[in-house]
Amino acid sequence: MECPVTGIKTRFGNRVSHANNKTRRTWEPNMQSKRFWVATENKYVRLRISAQGIKMIDKVGIDAVLADLRKRGVKA
Repeated sequence: MECPVTGIKTRFGNRVSHANNKTRRTWEPNMQSKRFWVATENKYVRLRISAQGIKMIDKVGIDAVLADLRKRGVKA
């Protein structure tokens, strides 16, 4: 899974026991399905983004994020 806004992907590493045995594990991004109102287009846009992406949209605005996504060719 990858967030289209932030580019966060699944990360890999080791689970380390008390005896220092190592087995592979993953960290998944906190993906959420969210609907945003876009006033300039007068419609809702549904995005599957990470929690960090939601915070970014709150900070810079949905219009700026959508413009960047469309410039990169991501369907939104």
